[in-house]
Amino acid sequence: MILSQTTTKLKKISCVCPNPFCTCIFSKKDFISNFAFLKFKEMKEENSYKIASNLLKIGSVKFNFEEPFTWASGIKSPVYCDNRLSLSHVYVRDLIRDTYIQVIQKNFTDVEVIAGVATGAIAQGALVADKLGLPFVYVRNEAKKHGFKKSVEGVLKEGQRTVIIEDHVSTGGSSIKALEELRNEGANVLGMVAILSYDFPETAEALHKNSCEIYTLSEFSIIKEIAIKEGYITEERASELNKWHENPREYFR
Repeated sequence: MILSQTTTKLKKISCVCPNPFCTCIFSKKDFISNFAFLKFKEMKEENSYKIASNLLKIGSVKFNFEEPFTWASGIKSPVYCDNRLSLSHVYVRDLIRDTYIQVIQKNFTDVEVIAGVATGAIAQGALVADKLGLPFVYVRNEAKKHGFKKSVEGVLKEGQRTVIIEDHVSTGGSSIKALEELRNEGANVLGMVAILSYDFPETAEALHKNSCEIYTLSEFSIIKEIAIKEGYITEERASELNKWHENPREYFR
């Protein structure tokens, strides 16, 4: 649906659809709301490509088809993403932080607490919380073995509406573990925002089963598209990448 951008004093504004039989009528309030959504979507898509391009440029995303990387899950992968490197590059760091904030303000308007997942998303989460003026907590990979033996560090009150910040999501194992720890502490988790996801169907299914809505700032498909366009990988390597993505647990066995 394409909304007319012409301003008018009329109380009703007709939409302009490709469908010739469309007779939808929007109020001025609806028009403004939908136009704002389209502008947000346009901005997010633009930032998605900017983020992907910059992650490749600074070496956060690397490819190695001869000696694949081994993930924490045990999966061998020809691609690895270390978003922590973005913290050392001010422009990229600010771009990621500000895009996180755009997504949160659009989708989680009543958020009360930002929670970062150790270790990659602790700094990112703190940057976001600081800019939003919200409390920050972080979730450890595992509970401390001494002291208070806590899994969640910081002050988290029962029922507080919480958004989880992740750096990236692959199989979703660590993300779901963090989700469970926060809920065990009494948090009302609204959802999760990550810099990027590898777009595995099993990950989406696992998060759905755990009633966790996830948004990403960029995507695996965009990383691949930019990597081809800017010469980081060839079309032949991209074909290998697609085959790996279809069966990541078995491809390098």
